[in-house]
Amino acid sequence: MPVGTQGTIKGLTTQQLEEIGCQIILGNTYHLALRPTSELIDELGGLHKFMNWPRAMLTDSGGFQMVSLLHLADITEKGVTFQSPVDGKPMLLTPEESIQIQNRIGADIIMALDDVVKTTITGPRIEEAMYRTLRWIDRCIAAHKKPHEQNLFGIVQGGLDPVLRDICVRGLVDRNLPGYAIGGLAGGEDKDSFWRVVAQCTASLPEDKPRYVMGVGYPLDIVVCSALGADMYDCVYPTRTARFGTALIPEGVLKLKHQAMADDTRPIDPTCDCMVCRNYTRAYIHCLVTKDAMGSQLLSFHNLYFMMKLSRDLHASIVRGQFPEFVRKFLLRMFPQGDVPQWVCNAMEVAGIDISSCCAPLSSSID
Repeated sequence: MPVGTQGTIKGLTTQQLEEIGCQIILGNTYHLALRPTSELIDELGGLHKFMNWPRAMLTDSGGFQMVSLLHLADITEKGVTFQSPVDGKPMLLTPEESIQIQNRIGADIIMALDDVVKTTITGPRIEEAMYRTLRWIDRCIAAHKKPHEQNLFGIVQGGLDPVLRDICVRGLVDRNLPGYAIGGLAGGEDKDSFWRVVAQCTASLPEDKPRYVMGVGYPLDIVVCSALGADMYDCVYPTRTARFGTALIPEGVLKLKHQAMADDTRPIDPTCDCMVCRNYTRAYIHCLVTKDAMGSQLLSFHNLYFMMKLSRDLHASIVRGQFPEFVRKFLLRMFPQGDVPQWVCNAMEVAGIDISSCCAPLSSSID
């Protein structure tokens, strides 16, 4: 899911999003509630109509801002008090208020307000946040006025503690929600801890309901999490990295700001069929990046096209029963020297996918 924080994917029109095959986008409850306000969006027919987006939409709960805007937030059992970045006034976001705002915005999938803490934090705060997340889910369910129109997803918290994650998963599954998210990751934890939490949660969540790893957007992470049983992802990474002049390619990334690009007449990715790769050279985009809005727009288009194609190819390989081959082909292109990170090897072993043909033999000095 591309992220449209303020009701827009930066640099792309909704028509362009449809052209590249985007099925669902993400909006941010906290930012939309501040501006233009959920009341206005509701009055104008909901966010789909407001931004002219006919396909599916997911809104987050505003909980993530507890981490990203922590210097502006105060968390209690009642809810989260934010200092508005617009006018500096305090704004209380309760589980009930979060759901009411999302009911007005009108997304197809809405997220429960959870108590979010960084995975790098340790101690009693992790346990407090997990149990509070379970108490808040009941308040969210009770406040949800459109259960037949909007699907409420719960969010698994518990930091890197397997016991806390297990308690949270079981508590949410008992509430029989339409879908489940794995939250609190992609916040600075080491990759080995990251994939183990994903593997633990997907193993215990229902197979017949969507499993959504929040905030994950690197292509490698998406392939690994999909191998472990996850279904949905969102991240600002593809468009944010585009604004810094970086393109996503099967081999990894291509930095268009580098001087080597100045006279390179090849497309960003010769294997890509997107409008950008069919019409523009690396040299042209090199001239534009970080200097002209067109540069970031073209790169954003390419990067989202790349992510949509990755998602489609990944999905098609699962349907055809060829996912292991897809994974091996993906890794061989990204790591032609066989230097696949050890955490990826560990995760694929647990997922039951043989990637030995992609990995260079370990030297005897490495355990």
